[in-house]
Amino acid sequence: MSDIRVATIDDAEAIALVHVNSWKETYRGLMPDRVLDELSIEQRTLVWSNRLNDPHDPYHRVLVAEAKGRTVAFASYGKELTNDPDHRGELFAIYVLKEFQGQGIGTSLVRKVADGLQGLNITSMLVWALADNPYRKFYERLGGVYLREKVIEIGGESLKEEAYGWSDVRSMIG
Repeated sequence: MSDIRVATIDDAEAIALVHVNSWKETYRGLMPDRVLDELSIEQRTLVWSNRLNDPHDPYHRVLVAEAKGRTVAFASYGKELTNDPDHRGELFAIYVLKEFQGQGIGTSLVRKVADGLQGLNITSMLVWALADNPYRKFYERLGGVYLREKVIEIGGESLKEEAYGWSDVRSMIG
């Protein structure tokens, strides 16, 4: 089992480590190798330090999950940024190190995100996932409903993302 808490500025490097390693574990073969090979823990640490230190940054709300004395997962969430008419909150990112997947950590993080959104008076949420990401079914198992798709560009390649949504996240809060 893991402990979940609100991230602080001191967590930036640990979040960056999970972020970079999860991308490399999950997205190899789904996006250009050079994008993954160029990922830098130092650069991501700077990004997360800035986000965690700026309450006006839309990505500053971050939860970390710790197990075996280290950070093994994180989730970032907040107000949905494109004025979606039906979903006011967004799960911006959730990553769990491969060796800790399948232990309920991701589910616990999403439930804590739902609770955090409710604290912001937001009861609906969406998340975007690469269409080819085999882990996107995780959102369906949590009750997320397919909404739509869009094309994004990463490393000069066009990739398809799919949105999943929850019209009422309160049902996820245990």
